[in-house]
Amino acid sequence: MTVNEHTVQTNSQFIDTIEFWLTKDENNRVLWDSTFHLDHKYFASLQKHAVPLDGRASGTVALGHGPGYLGLARRLYRIPHGKLQSVTWVCLKAQFGADFRQMRKFKYKFCIAMLQVLACYPKAKVEEDSKDLILRNSPPSISARTIV
Repeated sequence: MTVNEHTVQTNSQFIDTIEFWLTKDENNRVLWDSTFHLDHKYFASLQKHAVPLDGRASGTVALGHGPGYLGLARRLYRIPHGKLQSVTWVCLKAQFGADFRQMRKFKYKFCIAMLQVLACYPKAKVEEDSKDLILRNSPPSISARTIV
């Protein structure tokens, strides 16, 4: 028998309103920008949990490594201080390397991509061993700034 069970269900729509304009000019360009409005709770959550990102990392986006930088920056920042996270190479290959038959080839390509990501995020605390990628809490790649 379980005591004190608790369930919460939330309506998780994150967009309140979407406005699409389809009217085009003679050059087939849309005349007005389409807009969407985020739900207030969702927007507040984004602000509360935001991780500062380095705009100079856009070069990694052009190389196809932008998602790696963004994911790593968010993940490392949220690891509790003094703790570590281990991600097995098997899991990494399942997530990022479905096109690779051999683990050896996947690890080689992944490590090259990781080096390019780490060049944009030198504060990242990432280590590798034969079985795992070890992640530790790391400061953001740039310091936060306040926009008034």
